[in-house]
Amino acid sequence: MPQNFTERQLDRIVEMAWEDRTPFEAIAYQFGLPEKEVIRMMRYHLKRNSFKRWRKRVNSGVSQKHLKKRNPEIDRFKCSRQKNITRNRISKR
Repeated sequence: MPQNFTERQLDRIVEMAWEDRTPFEAIAYQFGLPEKEVIRMMRYHLKRNSFKRWRKRVNSGVSQKHLKKRNPEIDRFKCSRQKNITRNRISKR
């Protein structure tokens, strides 16, 4: 991967990509990675079958990874139970 992310940042990117409710735009906003790069990163960091399941789920319509497919009433990047995140920093409670 050309970007120099820390292990913690890589884990967070993969976690955000795995979550159905976190759109690709949120990852681009926090880490500067467009959807293509996120897909490439997931392909690199996941096992082959895990990647296939993830791609199938993202493209199935169940996932809300794309803002265009999302319910317009959802106007946040994260689940209400998720820790507060400001740009690239995780704030403490």
